[in-house]
Amino acid sequence: MEEKEAVMVTPGEVLGRSSDVKAGRGAYAALHNNTVYASLTGFRRTIPPSPDSPDQRPAVEVTGHKAHGPVPEPGSVVIARVTKVMPRSASAHIMCVGPKSVREKFTAIIRQQDVRATEIDKVEMHLSFRPGDIVRALVLSLGDARAYFLSTAKNELGVVSAESIAGATMVPISWTEMQCPLTGQIELRKVAKAAS
Repeated sequence: MEEKEAVMVTPGEVLGRSSDVKAGRGAYAALHNNTVYASLTGFRRTIPPSPDSPDQRPAVEVTGHKAHGPVPEPGSVVIARVTKVMPRSASAHIMCVGPKSVREKFTAIIRQQDVRATEIDKVEMHLSFRPGDIVRALVLSLGDARAYFLSTAKNELGVVSAESIAGATMVPISWTEMQCPLTGQIELRKVAKAAS
């Protein structure tokens, strides 16, 4: 707000061309069209480059009106809680970007084609996720203005924590199954491979 150009922007809004400006906090550059976009709601600021910087493009950043927390960007790995499972997609709330918890509410969607890398046409969403599951996922893109698109199509991505019907934290027993330690009940999931 200290600048004259206290322009409010929203996620997905164009901030400039990559040839003219570089993406600062709260912004990201899309490589496919060399455009810099806002990744959160806030005020647009242009920061001039330091005189000795080899890159003389000014940085454009979006500073939220709230304290700045981490922001999901294409390529970042996030932890999200599944909120709703539909036939062709699952909705989730992003809780962490990398090791840092987010301060704003970010909504995400895992589409049927992004659940796993093989046999995409056989994916059944209700056998991959349940509401309340905690998933590790990769941010594919900003999606539409309402939600990020996430992918769990790599071995290390998918459900990392799930609660059984009996209320216990389930144990993964294969790529597609988790078991309740109390009842022995097996439930199907798209399980994330634990990092060894």
